[in-house]
Amino acid sequence: MSQRDHWGSRLGFVLAAAGSAVGLGNLWKFPYIAWNNDGGAFVYVYLVCIAVIGLPLMMAEIMIGRRAQTSPVPAYGQLGFPKWAFVGWIGVAAGVIILAFYVVIAGWSISSFYNCLRWSFSGYHNDVDFGAFVGSGSTQISLSLVFLFITAIIVSRGVSKGIEKATKIMMPVLFAILLYLVINSGFLDGFGKAFTFLLRPNFGEFFAHPHGILEALGHAFFTLSLGMGAMVTYGSYMSKGESITRSAIAIVVLDTVIALTACVIMYSIIFSVPELQERLRGGGMSTSSMLFVTLPEMFYTKVPGGVFVGPIFYILVGFAALTSTISLLEVVTALLVDKLNIPRTKATFSAAGGIGVLTIGAALSLGASEFLTNMKLFGPLEWLNHKITADKAGVLAILDHVSANWFLPVGGFLFAIFVGWVFKKKDAVEELELQNADGSPSFWFNAWYFAVKVICPLVIGYIIFKVLKGADFS
Repeated sequence: MSQRDHWGSRLGFVLAAAGSAVGLGNLWKFPYIAWNNDGGAFVYVYLVCIAVIGLPLMMAEIMIGRRAQTSPVPAYGQLGFPKWAFVGWIGVAAGVIILAFYVVIAGWSISSFYNCLRWSFSGYHNDVDFGAFVGSGSTQISLSLVFLFITAIIVSRGVSKGIEKATKIMMPVLFAILLYLVINSGFLDGFGKAFTFLLRPNFGEFFAHPHGILEALGHAFFTLSLGMGAMVTYGSYMSKGESITRSAIAIVVLDTVIALTACVIMYSIIFSVPELQERLRGGGMSTSSMLFVTLPEMFYTKVPGGVFVGPIFYILVGFAALTSTISLLEVVTALLVDKLNIPRTKATFSAAGGIGVLTIGAALSLGASEFLTNMKLFGPLEWLNHKITADKAGVLAILDHVSANWFLPVGGFLFAIFVGWVFKKKDAVEELELQNADGSPSFWFNAWYFAVKVICPLVIGYIIFKVLKGADFS
């Protein structure tokens, strides 16, 4: 087997890992659930959850990857615990399922960019029927597979020459676009109200509805690409001597700052358009319709400089999605390379081809195929059908529901149990380099260890319990 590829620099790793964490969830889901949970209080509780759950698990996944120097499934055998390999398989399965439907939604950014560019030159026309758009099988398949193909091209070029090189371009561009959009938001009437909504908490109202706490716990876990093998895989390319702790903190900070910045941008628009506030408060708008239907209209009818903002915003959406799909495909590619010892290019396009079949099913389940749109689970999984709401499409809704509510939390729970109760503590101390001068575990190591060993299993276990009781994180 050829020598394992590694990141060319710590910055490359941090940008790639942050890119994996920063996805459509930062741009649409986080602002949406923060809005529905009274803003400020939710944000503060979420920040605590990120520090107590997200960061420790992020460090643990990177640590296991670097220690094993291989992908998630063989990592457990490499560390001397082959019976735990099934946890790696759960993560890989989650990544495959998520990527299959994620590229469908990511493909919409291509169409939205094209429409905004067209309107910037010809003037805005309300000439896009979103229902007809998602119901067009040929359009959905084409956009999805184009996005998957672009992802595969980057991944096939390797870690340092492909993934790192691409993210070193895309992430700075993403930051620059966010900065431009924030500056532009400063000219909107709702800019000040957006900050007030985000930073002024109403804890009494928030804690009166425990659902908001559950949302904060859940998003703190899901936002960082945890439980799907991505951070284990990326960690396996990390060189010895690089600080896992500092890298993980940088990744978490970047992800959080981008999510909060997206909130400022979104809320500045919302507070500037009273009818948009009413539609959101009335619950008559989904996250997808907000991002791909309502915002384009707002850019060209309500937002100053919308002819520039519109196309630039959907470049941001596309880059955020692409940095995530890259990490998801890399998980499967790395597994094929490590397990079958085949060339990376062959592994990448084999993985993409297999996932593409599932993607076609998801793409056709938005109205193009009546059978796939109305598909239900059967056999031992039939009991889950009542948990998948009727307003969501068949195959895509099933993939979303199963991955978000079962594969990710169950895999994350088992991973926390493994690191906290099975993996050798002295190896963790050595890998994280959190020890005192005499070699004993430092205070910060003990805090991390307690979080992974006790807090994370309890919290993720609670999330699984709530899913069993009917909660839905999809």
